[in-house]
Amino acid sequence: MKKILFCGGGSAGHVIPNIALIEQLKNHYEIAYLGTNGIEKEICKNNGVKFYTFDGVKYERGEILSNLKIPYKLHKSITQCKKILEDIKPDLLFCKGGYASLPPALAAKNKHVSVITHESDLSLGLANKIISKFATITLCAFPDTAKKVKRGKYAGTPIRNDIFTADKLRSREKLGLDMRPTLLVFGGGSGSKIINDNLREVISEICKKYNVIHLCGKGNLIKSEVYGYKQIEFYDDMGEIYACCDRAVARCGANSANELIALKIPTLFIPLQNGKSRGDQIANANYFYNKGLCNILSEKLLTPLSLKNEIYKMFLDKKIENALAQYVGGRGNTFIINEINKTINCQ
Repeated sequence: MKKILFCGGGSAGHVIPNIALIEQLKNHYEIAYLGTNGIEKEICKNNGVKFYTFDGVKYERGEILSNLKIPYKLHKSITQCKKILEDIKPDLLFCKGGYASLPPALAAKNKHVSVITHESDLSLGLANKIISKFATITLCAFPDTAKKVKRGKYAGTPIRNDIFTADKLRSREKLGLDMRPTLLVFGGGSGSKIINDNLREVISEICKKYNVIHLCGKGNLIKSEVYGYKQIEFYDDMGEIYACCDRAVARCGANSANELIALKIPTLFIPLQNGKSRGDQIANANYFYNKGLCNILSEKLLTPLSLKNEIYKMFLDKKIENALAQYVGGRGNTFIINEINKTINCQ
């Protein structure tokens, strides 16, 4: 049986799409994962995926002194990955981007292992900018991105099957929600302080009309007796969460954004501002907004009042509902798996 080694980590958004592919490939290939001691290790353990560890190297925006050590750390990481590749002898390395993909990809290049990489954002991240120069294919979640990348192909995003199959009524009962419309609010895997704080200022008013599921991030729970307000630090089965909700407020990381769009859930995106990222979330949000698929609230304009007003407006917005209903695209599992099969079979 041929072997595929997956990599990508640092955030759940780089790992969960890989898990979506692994679920469909595990009966056809020998699968393993190469990553750091970050969230990818925990997610792989929970999903029964064999895991190999190396020391990660992360570029810290604005941290000049810290970044001076990158060349030494990167050399060490690549050496570790080479040894692991020599042991595993994979037929293909599949990268999901992020800093945890770069050392494995460079090691694979050195060992003449075929590399496929995938970019979920509208703009390439730093790791994928480098990897795409030598990857066999760079698969892209957005058509516009594929046109700008060497050997780029539009593929859509890997999305797990289980988020489409959860039962709405059963999920509502499990989470203790009544039959009113439900709003989902989340700010990424670790939560967002600014979204959490602004939401909680108006939560008692919002919950007079709606249930609110608030994925607030680990360590961010507060004491609250507001009826209809369900706080959760982290939830393993996002399919159950999505099944309950009629509207959402979220950051615009590519993975969760594509899931919300694919599920036809009208969403108010509050993307990270440029100073806190490379601007990828703003670009993602603008892409969907220009197609009429979402609303956007700038973080600079975020206040308890603006958030409440935008939420109320979104529940009344039928144009977004109609645009989402007609939108085709986004989920790329079949295309990506076909490219994996072709690359391996051409060896």
